[in-house]
Amino acid sequence: QVQLVESGGGLVQAGGSLRLSCAASGRTLSRYPMGWFRQAPGKEREFVAGISWSGGMTYYADSVKGRFTISRDNAKNTVYLQMNRLKPEDTAVYLCAADGEAWGGITTRRDEYDYWGQGTQVTVSS
Repeated sequence: QVQLVESGGGLVQAGGSLRLSCAASGRTLSRYPMGWFRQAPGKEREFVAGISWSGGMTYYADSVKGRFTISRDNAKNTVYLQMNRLKPEDTAVYLCAADGEAWGGITTRRDEYDYWGQGTQVTVSS
């Protein structure tokens, strides 16, 4: 069983930055693609960014491309999301997720991620 715990959320002014972390326990994640999703009140959970098992490939939603950077440290079993130039529309609960298929490619589909964290709140004020 895999446990994912996010941290780093908070309240920030528009234009500011935050760095989210997702620490995994229970199993090494070095063989699995990882993703970040977000969910705002009244909206569906949406894909934000994904990273391959090696970290060599990344993929972003158009809404965050050029502002957010996903990375991973497999030695620490941790995935990060650096968020710059934040906007009020970025306000949401951010969740990390682990794909259950080892060595697989990045996917944007929620149903292909088997493990989820509880999420961390990010609030961007205007």
